[in-house]
Amino acid sequence: MENLEAEKKYNKWIVILSIVIPVVVAILFGVKLKDFGLDVEPFTFLPPIYATINGITAVLLVAGVVAVKQGKLKLHENIMKTAIACSVLFLGMYVAYHMSSDSTKFGGEGAIKYVYYVILITHILLSIVIIPFVLITYVRAITNNIERHKKIAKITFPMWLYVAVTGVIVYLMISPYY
Repeated sequence: MENLEAEKKYNKWIVILSIVIPVVVAILFGVKLKDFGLDVEPFTFLPPIYATINGITAVLLVAGVVAVKQGKLKLHENIMKTAIACSVLFLGMYVAYHMSSDSTKFGGEGAIKYVYYVILITHILLSIVIIPFVLITYVRAITNNIERHKKIAKITFPMWLYVAVTGVIVYLMISPYY
């Protein structure tokens, strides 16, 4: 019961961050640095970097599962903290890119266009949904609610992996049109 009380202390922050992060990203997505009189070159170097970070996140997620299944709990913890840091780094770069550059339109035609938009839309929607799942999963681990952590991690892992992998796929599909 003590662990549940420790976990409850974080609930307010989980709710706040789960709402604030997507709202702030959406707002900043529409804000351009040039609108503030800043003569900034577009950060066109960022998309391949943040796509690579998404790929690293995917590898880390799989490595984290392998580590925990091998009983290497400290390694698992460190890998997962690194995966969270990568996701935060990705988000910062993604926002910086979109604040300095106009959105790139996908130039593909035919069936591939529909494939791209299905991947993009599911990626975006799950990238919002995953925020509270990652936070809850992390809090359950740090408060030592291991059984509850395992339960939600089984849901969080495939969603987060999907977001990381589709982030790379979206980049690869749109990169010819930058």
